[in-house]
Amino acid sequence: MPKRVTLRLEPERVQDASFVRTAALQAAGVSEAKASDVQVVKRSVDARQRRVMYQLQVDIYLHEEVFRPVDYSISYPDVHNSPAVAVVGMGPAGLFAALRLIERGFRPVIFERGKDVRARRRDLAKLSREHLVNPDSNYCFGEGGAGTYSDGKLYTRSGKRGNIREVLHTLVAHGASEDILVDAHPHIGTNKLPGIITNMRETVINAGGEVRFDTRVTDFIIEDRRIAGVETASGSFRAEAVILATGHSARDIFHLLHRKRIAIEAKPFALGVRVEHPQRLIDQIQYHGDRGEVLPPASYALVCQVGDKGVYSFCMCPGGIIAPCATSPGEIVTNGWSPSKRNNPFANSGIVVSIEEDDLKSSGFEGPLAALHYQSMVEQKCCEAAGSTQTAPAQRLIDFIENRPSTDLPNCSYQPGVTAVNLREVLPPKVGDRLAAAFVEFGKKMRGYLTNEAVVVAPESRTSSPVRIPRDSNTLCHPEVSGLYPCGEGAGYAGGIVSAAMDGQKVAEAIAINSKSAVQS
Repeated sequence: MPKRVTLRLEPERVQDASFVRTAALQAAGVSEAKASDVQVVKRSVDARQRRVMYQLQVDIYLHEEVFRPVDYSISYPDVHNSPAVAVVGMGPAGLFAALRLIERGFRPVIFERGKDVRARRRDLAKLSREHLVNPDSNYCFGEGGAGTYSDGKLYTRSGKRGNIREVLHTLVAHGASEDILVDAHPHIGTNKLPGIITNMRETVINAGGEVRFDTRVTDFIIEDRRIAGVETASGSFRAEAVILATGHSARDIFHLLHRKRIAIEAKPFALGVRVEHPQRLIDQIQYHGDRGEVLPPASYALVCQVGDKGVYSFCMCPGGIIAPCATSPGEIVTNGWSPSKRNNPFANSGIVVSIEEDDLKSSGFEGPLAALHYQSMVEQKCCEAAGSTQTAPAQRLIDFIENRPSTDLPNCSYQPGVTAVNLREVLPPKVGDRLAAAFVEFGKKMRGYLTNEAVVVAPESRTSSPVRIPRDSNTLCHPEVSGLYPCGEGAGYAGGIVSAAMDGQKVAEAIAINSKSAVQS
């Protein structure tokens, strides 16, 4: 077993392999003659003190033992003639479920309402330049799901839900950098994700699975309270089980379930705004001065309580872009992403407020779709306030806090454009008031954060699903429809790429177990 040591190094030293090796051996009290290999296994930035440092965990191999590079390639069985499982949705949950189904001897058939990543880009360009929203191909729908164009952050606290390392290894096997195995807050980058997802699709197809693009599921085939397949515009498909991994924005699926009287529940979610600062300003605040060329663009994580509600930063994107993520005409939705180098001049983050049952009721919304209707109301009001295109309503940060209109706006990365609107008159009053109070608290935690150089863009509304699709805690099946497996963010069981991927794996494992039990009985 290697000997592990922790090092704190100046940023200028981290990329010097010879220096790192020498420092690790000195820290471990191991001579050069006794060390056969040295490997960095974890890397993070520590900016808590005035002098920003890197913290490294380093493994030292002694005597003849050496670090052996891991073979990340995975051998998948041929499932061309195996029982079929329908996977509805091709985001992280659906893709990882499909790969695990193959490993367990099932043939996944993926139904994706959107297009492949290459064709999808043209629709994203039309959305940004021409304000044209394709309801089936946008930032939320298409190959890879919302995860393809949502930064590629791989940090999660959901370790109890599955094997995080296994998910990361699978991504590396399909083209991700091995850095994601070392960095404390791993990140792929929106520019790199399409190629990785394409490789995962090819793995599914080469093993005998199938992917059907531009295929929206319109109904479920249910016989004697058991699902027997799905209906699409091009016909029906029968399957042994159906994994429902449609993501948090597939409102038509929520409405379909409700019409068919298949149980769903309103779920608390979070809603707010995107706030964008110059990246140089966030660097100066977090790194106590200019970051130079050796530190990565700085990020932040903020949280506070306003009354009895939590307000917090969400999906912070250093060196990033605010993206237009509407899934239907007549609504505005924002999200953020960063390229792998995080080299854009702006830093943006969602700042969101918890929306719970009392907020829904006080706004006149009740029932299983209450949170969905509340979310939709806000998105439509923001669209109308900004001119009923994909131009987003925006306001300078201090103007937002002080509830006064902005006479002009700073440069902003949101490509369809922004227009000055008093957001306190557009957002639900409680949401606007809580956000304003939270911004004041955040300004106390990050001196310099409160500035009219920052712009607030609304709304950040798709943080998570506003609906939960119930499932049995043991079988993971829907309690009313045998063989229907709600999965991932859209069903309310995940919150990001890695947690959705792990939930996809978990559901695929459940199908294998339940099918085996059915045969035995």
